[in-house]
Amino acid sequence: QVQLVESGGGLVQAGGSLRLSCAASGVTFSNSAMGWIRQPPGKEQEFVAGSKWSGSSTFYAESVKGRFTFSRDDAKNTVYLQMSNLKAEDTGVYYCVAARGPVFELTDPIAYVYWGRGTQVTVSS
Repeated sequence: QVQLVESGGGLVQAGGSLRLSCAASGVTFSNSAMGWIRQPPGKEQEFVAGSKWSGSSTFYAESVKGRFTFSRDDAKNTVYLQMSNLKAEDTGVYYCVAARGPVFELTDPIAYVYWGRGTQVTVSS
């Protein structure tokens, strides 16, 4: 059974930092797209960051470039999202996502088959 389990969310003041982790089990994702998608309150899901396979280029949403860093640790089958200089608009539920192999459109939520339950990130202004 494939599972993605997120951790690291919480409440932080604007300008602060958080590090999200996502531990995968049941399958190795080194050759698959993995990333983070968030859903702000009352809004649609939006791509945050990810890569098509381990070692490939990382893509970021324009709104998080320079502030967030996505990384993968194949040995631990874990991905991370280091978030710095957080803003109120970063508030939302953050989902770890994974696909079956590389995907053509990394930023499209429907490309991902596996989803974690999500972790809440709240940034107070």
